[in-house]
Amino acid sequence: MAHSHSHTPASDSNSNSKRLLAAFVVTATFMVLEVIGGLISGSLALLADAGHMLTDAAALLFAFLAVYFARRPPNNQQTFGWLRLTTLAAFINAIALVLITVLIVYEAFVRFYHPQPIAGKTMMVIAVAGLFANILAFWILHRGSEEKNMNVRAAALHVLGDLLGSVGAIIAALVILWTGWTPVDPILSVLVSCLVLRSAWRLLKESVNELLEGAPKALDIAALKRNLSRSIPEVRDVHHVHIWLVGEKPVMTLHVQVIPPHDHDALLGRIHHFLEHEYHVEHATVQMEYQPCSGPDCHLYQSTPDAHHHHHH
Repeated sequence: MAHSHSHTPASDSNSNSKRLLAAFVVTATFMVLEVIGGLISGSLALLADAGHMLTDAAALLFAFLAVYFARRPPNNQQTFGWLRLTTLAAFINAIALVLITVLIVYEAFVRFYHPQPIAGKTMMVIAVAGLFANILAFWILHRGSEEKNMNVRAAALHVLGDLLGSVGAIIAALVILWTGWTPVDPILSVLVSCLVLRSAWRLLKESVNELLEGAPKALDIAALKRNLSRSIPEVRDVHHVHIWLVGEKPVMTLHVQVIPPHDHDALLGRIHHFLEHEYHVEHATVQMEYQPCSGPDCHLYQSTPDAHHHHHH
């Protein structure tokens, strides 16, 4: 058995937490302004958007705390550290987004049948200001490694939903100012909700897969077994392969049946090198065996026959 490890640079999570905190400050500050504007103008749309921003601010704070906890070192109890906390935060975020969307759609139907008077000018001013606040928050979150971090992505999705909400509010305010037709407000809010729901659903699927110890979607285990036995002639069979994600880092264990090597460590090094360079698996535990797999569940893990083609010469 052997291990190989490496860790994400701290600077990455450091910039993530700084960006999340900055976006939180922008969102929370504007949310307060929006509540005041909504109360002055009597616009329910603005108050509803302020509610949306409240959940955003909570999501950003949550994501910030999760990134902060993820930096804490592993210990004897939490052997992987607190990396999974970020996945849990993304999962809760996604559920919150789905619930908010359902509430917005319900409210929109009520408003469609019972239109409310709306102060178009005030709504317009606040909606434009909201758009700028959201663009600023989105820009802060998008400068850097957000593709790698599910949490920063979850936070950016919240802000993007808000940004679309602001655009919708501006269009609605324009229509109300020009024509006085108030049902445009709920109609646009439903369209925006559909976009938010799509993103939330994707995020929910990703985080659930990670929480259920699922293999990364992009990784084909059958192909990995074939490629490993093709690339390293001494490898006869690969079985008991388990791969899962911890805070978006792949972790892997596998049993490898090999021809007894002259140099055990060199062969092990080649297997690790293959996993790291071909599949970006930096943390792998490899058990090398000289006998064929002989357990009741071996057939579940056997490589496909064509993986052995170079052993039959």
